[in-house]
Parts: sequence; structure tokens; C-alpha cells
Amino acid sequence: MIKFIDNIRLLKFIAEVMGWLCWINVLLGQSASFQTYMNPVIPGDHPDCTLSRIGNDFYTTGSSFNVTPVIYHSTDLVHWEAIAQPVSAAWTNYGDSPGGGCWGGQMVYYNGEYWHFFSRANTMHFVKAPDPKGPWSMPVKINNPATLPYGLGYDNSVFIDDDNKWYLVVKNGKPNNGIVELGNDGQPTGVVYDLNWLNPDPSYPYGWAEGPVIWKYNGYYYYSFARDLGGGQKVMRSQTLTAEQSAWEMLGDFFNESDPLKYTSLFTSPNHASAAILLDDSTAWVVHPLYARSEWKGQGRQGLLNQVRYDADNRPVADYPINSPFTAPNLPDSGIPWMVPHSDFFTSAELHPEWSFLGYTPQDKYSLTDRPGWLLLTPKNRAAANTVIKNDGEHNYTLITRLDFSAQSTADEAGLWIMRGDQTMAVKLVSTLSATNQKIVAFSYQGTKYETENGIGDTLWLKLIRINHLIGGYYSADGIDWTALGEAFDISEIDSYSDFSTFTGTRQGLYVRGANPAWFDFYIYRDAYTPILAECPANQYGMSLSRRTDGIASLDMIHNNDWALYAGVEFGNTEYHKSPDSLEFTASCGSSGGIIEVWLDSLDSGNKIAECNITSTGSWTNFRRFVTNVTTPVTGNHDIYLQFKGTDTEKLFMLKWLTFIDCQPDTSVGTIEPDRLPGEFKLHQNFPNPFNPTTMIQYSVPVKGFVSLKVFDLAGKEVMTLCEGNFPAGHYTATFDGSELSSGLYFYVLHAGNAVRSKKMILIK
Repeated sequence: MIKFIDNIRLLKFIAEVMGWLCWINVLLGQSASFQTYMNPVIPGDHPDCTLSRIGNDFYTTGSSFNVTPVIYHSTDLVHWEAIAQPVSAAWTNYGDSPGGGCWGGQMVYYNGEYWHFFSRANTMHFVKAPDPKGPWSMPVKINNPATLPYGLGYDNSVFIDDDNKWYLVVKNGKPNNGIVELGNDGQPTGVVYDLNWLNPDPSYPYGWAEGPVIWKYNGYYYYSFARDLGGGQKVMRSQTLTAEQSAWEMLGDFFNESDPLKYTSLFTSPNHASAAILLDDSTAWVVHPLYARSEWKGQGRQGLLNQVRYDADNRPVADYPINSPFTAPNLPDSGIPWMVPHSDFFTSAELHPEWSFLGYTPQDKYSLTDRPGWLLLTPKNRAAANTVIKNDGEHNYTLITRLDFSAQSTADEAGLWIMRGDQTMAVKLVSTLSATNQKIVAFSYQGTKYETENGIGDTLWLKLIRINHLIGGYYSADGIDWTALGEAFDISEIDSYSDFSTFTGTRQGLYVRGANPAWFDFYIYRDAYTPILAECPANQYGMSLSRRTDGIASLDMIHNNDWALYAGVEFGNTEYHKSPDSLEFTASCGSSGGIIEVWLDSLDSGNKIAECNITSTGSWTNFRRFVTNVTTPVTGNHDIYLQFKGTDTEKLFMLKWLTFIDCQPDTSVGTIEPDRLPGEFKLHQNFPNPFNPTTMIQYSVPVKGFVSLKVFDLAGKEVMTLCEGNFPAGHYTATFDGSELSSGLYFYVLHAGNAVRSKKMILIK
């Protein structure tokens, strides 16, 4: 048949086939940027996580406590997406207090249905669905079998044997571990294996012996359990599923506690691991929750991934979660982005499962259909806030919302907050009324409140910026010109809090309190046009951090072919009218330098949108700005990969900040709409202030012309030029580094044409 095809048609046919083969490789192959990973793969609070393999898909869930539980899906065990909430916050048996809600949780596929098992108030339940995304049924209580001398408890998991019999792996109190056979209806059959010898009263040799899981490998049943919150994971095995103690061989520690890098890890004492999942290439893997050390412990037990290795005697040992890139599972990339909070423009009829409610929330307390494109939150009552929240697992981001809210009393407030897990402490940026019944915007934390008159009206923009432990609050009438409200708050007390009573990590999100409802137009996470701290990649290869000075470090030891990922960057769309024209890096270079390539979503199958040449700045301590054009139009939400190129041996540069600059006229992106240009010449207060040693300065110029931004000391001596030259109209951000200066008061002065503005800032060392 080919002889009837002319040469042109044949070449076209071959090109189409090759194109499809390339596309299939992108879908089914492993991207170069996903061949390694660094923990956590699921940042934020994910306690007691379990892991299930169903065909070529993987699912994890676990305890949620007072937060609505979420099921996460992956195809490569590294990239995860929230796909469902199996237990409705409107279930009347749901709790509404810190530490309440759902304990434990595992989703499995059994006899043609998806099942999710969980505990509520020390009582086991299940829900069912035809698809992992739902819809999920209302919970069904699991009966306690009369043959088990204790209740079914909590922190349980599910094991399905080769003969399709399935079991609930039970934990209830320190001395009670057991295995309960289930029938096709999800209820116990009466067959139980009581392992009351494992952790007997009163010695409790294994602490709580909690979070038990079972898996099978090479003819052995493996039973693994955590000691307690202090850490430690043990494993034993048997060739039969039995309650006879003599049949079980205790193998000891499950994680590689002898790893020489153990004591340098950001995470310590791994435990509460899932069952080990076997892949087609015979590698085995677990996910497990783990607190970070000290200053970030408050973010909860984050989701880590580690490989399990069997020795010649079939003894399993899981890798210790050290701070090094691990080789990723040899699984295909399916385009799932890195699991961080993502922007939401509330265009669906249902709330995205990435959101959770805090405690029992009737369905009539929120709506996405009353006003399309807006989320309506109605207070539960005058005392109880209604909130939708996401995991707060990263150290640098920007949150932005547009709020429509009419406060009628001082008790009415709505806006953004970041909340400690036990719900006793939060930093809040809200619209409310003052004690004199004036409309105000308030920014508060731990008894300190900054407030200003709200001359904008009921509809306004709010923004929180996190730079490690510092949180700054801003408000705006249009989302372009922002005004800082007071000083930044240091929330180290939230970030480092060890919540061993309610077991819940830090959350971020939207809320309303009082009597009146609030409308939220969108929720933006990691705005591209607010400086992104380079020291905080979600994933990276080959680099380390410089010595941290008062909370800020630089990305250091950058060499050829190293890369860094900044996840969930929001560039804008038809509702958030922004798109990038250029990109600014703040870097230092004491060598010959190198190149930064900027890629969307992947280093090989993604799009390269920019390239910036970093040249010598004279020394490693001298940071300056490098600006390059964005060569491809960008909209929407993307993971940003930076790939570093240079000589094969030398350190290339150090990187402190990266910032995308909103679209300007006469660029490759096109002409900006007139109403998106700044309406006035404006210089904003620096953030943070006081600072040490770096701070950000935002400014706006309404017309093209000569612009200079300089810093002076108290004596009027110029100490640094931050920018100087001809600039188009637009909004800009400059970074000032005072590491070479003494503590004290400084002034920064902006000249644009005949206009001059100045503000003061305080450097504290």
C-alpha cells in the first residue's frame, strides 16, 4: 500500500508517527527532572498515612483529625494530587474540636468497589464509592466482633491477602493489637487473631505499638508498627497469618538507623510507615509521616517516601530520610504537578478536594453556585468561624484573595489566616469594624493588631507574604498597588509548636466569623510577581544552602546541570489579569558565572521560557539584580524548574531571589491593557522592616522614563544604587542587601522624571 503514497505524504505520515511516539514517551516515560526527589514529597501535615497500589495507580490517605480527610493519587509515588474527600464534613457524627474528626484511614479496592476505612471517636467506619474520586457513601459503622476482647480502635489499616481474604489490622490502646477478618460486606466474620502478647501490660516494651500494617513478600507476612510519637518503627514476620507468638520472628528496626547521615537529617525518628508496596521492577517503597526538627515541627507530620530493601534473608530495611536526593521509583510521569497548595478561582460547582473544612460543617454553610466564580462562606454561628483550609507545608509563599464582605459589628470578620494546629493561635488579615464601628482592615497576631481605615469599600484585595517565619500583611483596591499594614509578624511559635495532643499541623486558608456571610473571588498561592525566596525549592538536585543570617539563606554550591523546582507558581489568567514580561534574579558570583534556564513543569517535556546569564558581581557576598526577557507567553499555574549551566567544575553563582515582572508594553508578550498600568507614581514600604540583612522594595511608575532607586545613610551618603536607567511604565520589586552595612536607620529614595519619593527602613544585626 505504501507504493501508492507519494513521497510528501509518506514523509508527513512518518513525522506524525514520530510525533505520537514522542508524546507517548512524555506520557509514559520518566522525565529527567523526576529521576530524583527530595523529601517531603507531600509537604504539610499528613499524619498516619497509608499506601495502596491499585493497578498502576497509588493512593494515600490517613488521619485528618479535625480537618476533613483527603485522598491523594499518584502514578510515580513522587507527584501527588488531591482527588477526593471520602468523609463529608456535613456528616452529623463528625467532630468539631481540635484532635477530633477522623483517625487513621486507608482506601483499598475490593470486589469491584473502592472502600475507605477510618475511625471516628474510637469507632471504626467505612465508606464506599464506584470511583476513587467518588461519590462516596455515608459512613457505615463496623461492628466489634464478639471474639475480640477489645474494641476495633483507631489508626487501623487494611490488608488483602493473595486468596482475596481481607483483614482489618487493629490497634486499640497500648496492649491491644489484633487482626480481624472481614466479610464481603466489610463487617467482621468473627475470625480474629489476637496479638495481645506483642505489647503486654504493664511493661509496654514497644510504647504504643501503633499504626500497624501488614504486607506479604516472598512467602512471608510482615507486620510493622510504630513505637509512638517519639519515633521508631519495628517489623516482625511469619510464614502464616496466625496469633501464635512462636510463629512470629521479631526483626527489629524497620528504618536504617545506622545510616551515617542520620544525625544531619532535617527529619528524625521515622515511624508510622505504610505497608511496603512492591513495583513491577521488584523495588519496594513506603510512605510515612514525620516531623521536621525544631523550628518547622509545627507544620506537622509531612509525607515522606523511602525505598525498602530486602537482604538475602528477606529482611526489609527502609532508607533513612536523610537530606539527599534519592533515586525516584522507575515509574512513568503522568503530568501531575508537585503537591503544594494551588490557586483556586472557584469556577467549579464543587469545592476542590485540596480544600478541607475545619470540623463539622453543614452543606448550607458554603456555596459555589449562588454567585458563579465566588466561594460563599457563611458563619456556623456567631462564635464559630467557618473556614476552608489547606496544608501549610512550605517556607515561602504569597497568599492573595479578593473579598466581598460587609461587617456589621466588631465580631464580624473575614479574610486570610494561618492557624496553629491546636487552633489556639493564628495570624489574621481581615476586613472588619473598629471599636467605633468604622470599616477597617486589620492585621493581627498574639494580641498585637495593626489596623487602618478601609476607604476601599466592601470589596478589596488581601495579601499575606511568608518569608520563613515572617508574615507580612497587605491590602489593595485593585491588586496592583499594595499597601503594607503594620510590621511583619514572627510566627516561630506557630511553626515550631509540637502538637502532641491534637496531632494537627499548621493550616492556611479563608474564613469568616460573626453573623454575616463572606464572598471570596479566588485564592492565589505563590504569586509569580512577588519575590520567591530561592532557598526554598520544593525539590532540587545538587545544591546546598549558605549559612543562614537571621532567617534567610541563599541557594549555594550551584554547579553545571544542577536544578531547582519552585512549585505551584500562579502567573494569571482572564480573572487575575497578569502575565510575565521578564524575570529578575538576585544573585552573587565570584567566578566566571553561568546560565539559568527557566522551564515550565519539566526539564525535558516542558517549555523553556527564559534564559539568564549570571556574570561576576565581584565577590560571593555582593548580590545584584539580573533581568532577562520571558520569551514565551505564560498563563495559569505551573511548576518552575531552574536548570543551571556552566563549566563542569566550578561553582557558578549563589541565588537569593527570583521574581517575575508583570507584562509591559512593546514586549514579546504583547501590549498590556491600559487599566493594568499603574495609575500613579508610588513607593511602598519595604518588607520586612526591620530587616536583616535583606528586604524587598516595591515601586510603581505610571509612564516610561528615567528611574533611579538609591539607598542613603543618616548622614546623606549614598550607600547603594538598586536600579538606574530608562524603565517602561509598570510595577517593580528591588531587593536590598545590607549584609555589608552597619545596623541603623537608612533611607531609600525613588526618582522618576520630576517626581521624588522616599521612605525609611531599619537594618538590625
